[in-house]
Amino acid sequence: MDKNTEFDLDKILLTVDVDDRDSTAKAFSYAIKMAKIFNAELGICSVLENNDINIYDSLTPDKIEEKRNTLRDIVGQYADKAEQAGVKNVTPIVAEGGDIEDIILDQIIPDYKPELLVCGFDSIKDFPRDGKISAKLSNRADISVSVIK
Repeated sequence: MDKNTEFDLDKILLTVDVDDRDSTAKAFSYAIKMAKIFNAELGICSVLENNDINIYDSLTPDKIEEKRNTLRDIVGQYADKAEQAGVKNVTPIVAEGGDIEDIILDQIIPDYKPELLVCGFDSIKDFPRDGKISAKLSNRADISVSVIK
């Protein structure tokens, strides 16, 4: 096979949406399978959005730190599960800031340098963002993106 058409993955990045555990669970399962098939490193990331911190929380540093720690714990649990499933090199990544997709596209991907981004399809009922984040990621990313439903 020609080197220019060969498909190989050294690094995969999974996004974890703590508000949508169903889509994240499906994306996690897919990312595990891909990491094992390609013997790839797996980065597992999540973003604490500014929108997740209300005005009252912002005035209470302990509340903000609690939210950060909760997010770190959740990402760490996914990393532990990935290692237990046989993925050899797992990196938990937690970031915070503005819009999720901007942080992933402008900070996490350039720093981690994956060849594949895996995310769940945003499918929370009663939450008006169906597919918005996954669509923005797949449209704007310079790497391959798998959106798992």
